[in-house]
Amino acid sequence: MVVQGIAKGDRGELAVQAMTEVGVDAIIPWSASRSVAVWRTGERGDRARQRWVDTAREAVKQSRRAWVPEVTAPESTAAVAKRLAGAGTALVLHEDATRPLSTVELPTAGAIVVVVGPEGGIAPAELTEFEQAGAVPVRLGDAVLRTSTAGPAALAVLSVRLGRW
Repeated sequence: MVVQGIAKGDRGELAVQAMTEVGVDAIIPWSASRSVAVWRTGERGDRARQRWVDTAREAVKQSRRAWVPEVTAPESTAAVAKRLAGAGTALVLHEDATRPLSTVELPTAGAIVVVVGPEGGIAPAELTEFEQAGAVPVRLGDAVLRTSTAGPAALAVLSVRLGRW
């Protein structure tokens, strides 16, 4: 499961497409404090979410997956923290983390939740809230990836480690 910071332009749809092709189980749009784009409540927000749902559906067809991953309604930082507290493993991709994703112990049961920040990154207060909920900050490598590529890259690492690939 990936919590994806809402991104501007088509970066969110690019992330959804690639994560779906790689094998994500669920995508949770996150209204991060540094998200440039904002999904308003009501019809406009519904249309934005529907674009992610449609993108996931098309990516499923292309990748010949058996089912479409769930795309939830957008969540606040507090709701994401609550979700992380209930996960088997909670991971936050962060450019200042010292622990590589490839070395984190993975659970034998329970959901793995990965948080990907928006273009502006994860604010210090958000990172603190996520860590207090039990999330572990991790990094993919020395390069800082775009929000649209970080999630798929993390899923690829996890897919290999979990024997999905």
